[in-house]
Order: sequence, then C-alpha cells, then structure tokens
Amino acid sequence: MSKKDSPAPDLETLRHSASHVLAAAVMEMFPDAKLGIGPAIEGGFYYDFMLPRTLIPEDLVLIEKKMQHLIKQNLKFEKYEEPIDQAEEFLKKTEQILKVELVADLKKEGEQKVSFYKTGDFVDLCRGPHVESTKELKAVKLTHISGSYWRGDSDRVQLQRIYGVAFASKEELAKWEEQMREAAKRDHRELGKKLDLFSFHPEAPGAAFWHPRGKFVYDALLDFIKQENEKRGYQEIGTPIVLSSDLWHQSGHYENFKENMYFTEFEEREFAVKPMNCPGGCLLFAERAPSYRELPIKNAEFGIVHRLELSGVLHGLLRVREFRQDDAHVYCTPEQLEDEIVKIIEYTTDVYKHFGFDDYELFLATRPPKKAIGSEEVWERSTKALENAMKKLKLKWGVKEGEGAFYGPKIEFNVKDAIGRNWQLGTCQIDFNLPERFDLNYIAPDGAKHRPVMIHRAIIGSFERFLAVLIEHTSGDLPLDLQPEVARIVPVAGEFLEAAEKFARELKAKKVRIGVDRSADSLSKKIRNGELMKIPFLIIVGEKEAKSGKLTVRERGKKEQQSLALTELTKKLS
Repeated sequence: MSKKDSPAPDLETLRHSASHVLAAAVMEMFPDAKLGIGPAIEGGFYYDFMLPRTLIPEDLVLIEKKMQHLIKQNLKFEKYEEPIDQAEEFLKKTEQILKVELVADLKKEGEQKVSFYKTGDFVDLCRGPHVESTKELKAVKLTHISGSYWRGDSDRVQLQRIYGVAFASKEELAKWEEQMREAAKRDHRELGKKLDLFSFHPEAPGAAFWHPRGKFVYDALLDFIKQENEKRGYQEIGTPIVLSSDLWHQSGHYENFKENMYFTEFEEREFAVKPMNCPGGCLLFAERAPSYRELPIKNAEFGIVHRLELSGVLHGLLRVREFRQDDAHVYCTPEQLEDEIVKIIEYTTDVYKHFGFDDYELFLATRPPKKAIGSEEVWERSTKALENAMKKLKLKWGVKEGEGAFYGPKIEFNVKDAIGRNWQLGTCQIDFNLPERFDLNYIAPDGAKHRPVMIHRAIIGSFERFLAVLIEHTSGDLPLDLQPEVARIVPVAGEFLEAAEKFARELKAKKVRIGVDRSADSLSKKIRNGELMKIPFLIIVGEKEAKSGKLTVRERGKKEQQSLALTELTKKLS
C-alpha cells in the first residue's frame, strides 16, 4: 500500500499526537515547565503542566500559534526505547520530576524498558501510538484551561490542564465550532439565570440553590418519575445520608471509591456522607428473607448523595458534588434476571421519548481491569444477562471495555440532543456481589435460603444532570408538564389589571399554572419579557377581552393569535 493510499489515523491516535505537540509548544514558551500526562479523551485531548505562573486565556492563542508552527514543519514522531534505569537518569537530568515518578512506578511493576517519542527537539516519555508526522494534524484547536491535581489526588501538587480538540479535517473542526456556538446559546447555566431556575454560590461549591420556579421544575420531574415507578410496581424507601464507615468497608466502596467520598468523625467513629444509595438499601432488604413469591422486589429511593469532585471539573448542573438520583434496586431470582433487564430498558427508553429524546444509543460497560470485586465467572454471567436482554429487544449496542462499575457490568444509555451531542444518562447494572457481602437471602421453593440478584437502575440518573441536558436540548422551552408558568396574562394597560386578575383566579381554580404581569411596562415589553422567560402561552387582556370574556392567546412558536373562551382555554392549558 502506498503512502497515498494509507488509511487515515484513528481519532484517538490523532488526538494523542496533538497533545504531544501541545507539550512541545508549552516547553518552548516555558522551558522550566514540568510535564504531567497528556491523554486523548472523548472529543479531544488535554495535557497537565506544572508551570512558573498561572495561565490566562490569552496564553492559549500564543500556545496554539506555536503548535501550528510545529505542525507546518512536518516533524516526524520518532519512537525509541531506553532501559528503565537510563530513562530515569535522563528524566532526572532534565528535571522532569513528574515523569520520574511515573518511571519509578513502572520499575516497581517490573518494566525493563520504556518508550520515548521525539518530535523535532522535543522528547517525551510516552507509550504512544502517534501519527507518522505533524502534517497529519490538519485541524487542531485549544479550547480552555482548568486546574487539576497530579494523579487526581487533592493532597498532591496542583497542575494546570490545557484542553484541545483535534479532527481529521478542517471541515469537521468547522462543524464542531458551529455546534459549540449553538451550544453557547443553549448553555443551561445562562438559561438557568434568565429563567430564574437556579444559582450557585461559593458557600456551597458544586451544589445548586433552587429558586421557586426551578424547584417547581425539579419537583415536577420527581413527581413524574414517582408516578411512572408506581405503574411498574416500584415501592419507595428512604435511607440515612450519613452512615458508618463500617458499611462502606462492607460494600467495597471504601476500598474502591474512597477518593470521591466525604468523611467525618464523632464519638471516636468514622462516618461517610453517602455517595450512593445502594448499601443502605441492602441493610433494609436484609431485615428479613422474603419468599420467592414476593420477588422481584423493586425498591426505589430518591436519595440525595454527595461525591467529592475536584473544583476544576465542576460544571453547572452537569458536574456537581450534591445531587439526587432516581435510584432503584430490583432484587430478583436468577431466572427472573433477563426479563427484569428487558423491563428496565423499555422503561428507560419510554421516559426518554416522553421528553423528546428520540435518538439514543446503548453501551455495554465491562469489567474494569483493576478495581473490580467478585469472580470472573460472576462477571461473565452478569455480562451475558445484559447481552441477552438487549438481543431479546433486537437492539444494537456498543462496548465500553473496562468501564463497568467495580461491582458489576452495566448498560449505559446515551441520548443525542437537538444539536447532535451525546449525553450519558441512565444505567442498568447487575450485581451478584453486594447480595453476597450483605448476606441477602430469599426463601426458595425448596424452603432453603438463596441469594437474590441485585439490579441497580437509574432512568434519568442525576436529576441535576438530566435537567441540564433537557434545558440545553430544548433551549429552555421545557415541556408543559415541567413548566412552572404554563401561561401568563398580560394586561394591555393598568386599567385592565383587575380583569386580568379575575381571569387568573378562574384559571387557577381549574389547576392551570398561571401568572399575571403586574408591571407598568409597555405591552410590547411585557410580551417580550414573556417570550424571554419561555412562557408557552401569553394571554392578552384589553378592553375587548374584558367585555367579551374571550381571550387573545399567543402560543409559543406560532405567529397566529387565537381568540378563545375561558372554557376552551382551560382545556388547551390543562
């Protein structure tokens, strides 16, 4: 095969190569910089640096120019290997202290050699792979800067992370840039302010403050899920927020999830603020061993959980430290397992369609290579059950190797929003391990105790994250059942306010969520304010309406106005 006919590099290799060039450019700008790591990630790449000063947004422009200069030189990515002792000496000599630590760890693991990549004058410890030369990096752009900690440990040195994107062509980059412009218009953080839904305050970083309008939206979503749960045989439970660390040792979270948990001590005991609802639910189930005739038992819990996220990754409602989940745990017999998975998949996709997410994908996340509890046999059984359920529904799915939970494999549900972005929301996870750890039992037909299988499932996942995605998907034009103000009455002038209030009382009596614009603004400004607040229906009340009782109605997204009697309007808004 000639070079002309050679296939284009895969995106991961392309993006990893771009991160290598980013590091080279930063070293030109800051010769004393200490290099961290620079992986490809979904949608782009990043590189972590220890730098002599804090970066500012203007630095990105300069660094990107240096990157483009290096790319134009058509520099080769040349790989070579060194014995690990020589590699360590070289990195010590060049004072790359973070890389020295990485090599020391590889030494402990028994590695004899490590690889480097040379690009022009720049050399970096790296496993690769990379593209052949920098000319293959046709569409690269730096996006933003954030803070990070070395190796994700908040007790270690704080670094600066530079993010970027890379695509195979300039056309793909242009398409991404257009998507980002549209995304900026839909940013849920800005819409949350404009629609008076929520705010954030430094006194509680990573936790939302819900305004009255936002609390209505939040509670309406909660009520909807509760009603859907009830239709499908779920019962609701509640467990404490703070539980002894003994519980988290028993569940395995202490060993596998500790870095994401909050701890406190009193009366010489350590406690943790729960990051998940499942261990508390296991204690509740263990109160008694139900008969097989009672299974499946479906316990739903809308528990508030807390996870210790680094400040650099917090992002509006999408990445928070405090959130509520629509958790449920289904306890069933092994024979019931596949049918229950099928029901959960159908339930999940029904909810997504209800909220206008018609395009979604399923992924099977398999056993993590390091943090995983339970035998390989149990993992294989669990994974097979998920596969069989998807086959029964004749679904297609992708595979996320090694991305399962530490206690079991899972199905992840990714929805595509109105501008083509993918969001991971719900999950369905199989767990043979927690029933074993908590000695959960049911009484089988033979009269003996048997282990149930536990299914962890979340339909919308985090309420906060789901609402962020929904707000951006709809540009804030939320569906009627989540609207805090379905309609607003707009009096033409102050003299018609009394008539407006009368109509509002009548509509409220019919359970219509109605507001009245009592401001002294002009009619055009009142209408404009209502449109900015995304009110679905604006009802004009002037002299004609006050006398006739027929109201002029402007419906969101429609140019034509309607004249409706109160009874007709009530039906339309209910």
